[in-house]
Amino acid sequence: MKIVIDEKIPYLRDALSAMGHRVVALPGVAISNEDVKDATALFVRTRTICNASLLAGSAVRFIGTATIGYDHIDAEYCATNGIKWVNAAGCNADAVLQYVQAVVYTWAKERSVTIPGLCLGIVGVGEIGSRIARWAASEGMTLLLNDPPREATGEGGFVSLERIAAECDIITFHPTLNRGGRYPSYHLASDSFFAAMKRCRLFINASRGPVVDNEALLRAIDGNPALDAVLDVWEREPGIDISLLNKVYIATPHIAGYSAEGKMNATRMVLAAFCNHFACGHLMPQLALPAPQQPLVQAPSFAGAVLKIYNPHNDSAVLKREPQLFEDLRNNYNLRREVSAFDIKIE
Repeated sequence: MKIVIDEKIPYLRDALSAMGHRVVALPGVAISNEDVKDATALFVRTRTICNASLLAGSAVRFIGTATIGYDHIDAEYCATNGIKWVNAAGCNADAVLQYVQAVVYTWAKERSVTIPGLCLGIVGVGEIGSRIARWAASEGMTLLLNDPPREATGEGGFVSLERIAAECDIITFHPTLNRGGRYPSYHLASDSFFAAMKRCRLFINASRGPVVDNEALLRAIDGNPALDAVLDVWEREPGIDISLLNKVYIATPHIAGYSAEGKMNATRMVLAAFCNHFACGHLMPQLALPAPQQPLVQAPSFAGAVLKIYNPHNDSAVLKREPQLFEDLRNNYNLRREVSAFDIKIE
């Protein structure tokens, strides 16, 4: 069958070709209705908007997005037109955890902050937020968690967004982006949220850009020079706010989840779903990553090991120097390896 894929989804083209399919690989933003008209399946990332404009009159019956987020897929249109779609939930959770760890360890070192005893607020406690919570607890941090959809199912242990703002030293955002419905998250961090922040010294968004009102964040930074903000995701990507870029502590081009392991997980998950949908699992090839070139990491602490493996300032420096290359930096990112790929020796 003909399958159209985003050319930046790693490992996928070779796997599908090995299964005998005709693969057309294109830039995600360039995939058009004409491209998919005679395609049976489509594999995308967040830059391809899968709605009637793209899919009307096409032969597409399966869409796999190699991402956790799925706000770029018109689920209602797909349901009405018999198109199965899947996302890769949790695929890069450990990569985002690694990013947050590196950010917090870097910040604590440079600002001479002791991590044990800090209060961490996590907004959105899914696959990523839950892993961050476990790590933070192991570091001796106090946790405040906010997740209204989970709380509505009867789970306990959650607090209001207002309490997060009032009591936390570090706040990190990880909700899905919902522009409507019962639990909208668009501009969840707004002027009122930032005005309510009493103790926060480090604010992180590695979820979706529009979850944070970027203009409100800029006003918050201007009003509180002691606030360090870290943004991996931005409103209006790739046309980001240069004034905000120049004032945040760390700025990266939507790559928090861009590890080799995370990408492999995403490809494996959407490929398995494709094989299940079309009953061709027996043809799915084995996908595996090679070991890192230097697998041994020696450091005096786990924090030191994490920062030896990944220093977020490196990515930040490039983006701040050449913000016009946001999309190129994202699309051609040199996938980092996760902590789990290394043999860590604490000296």
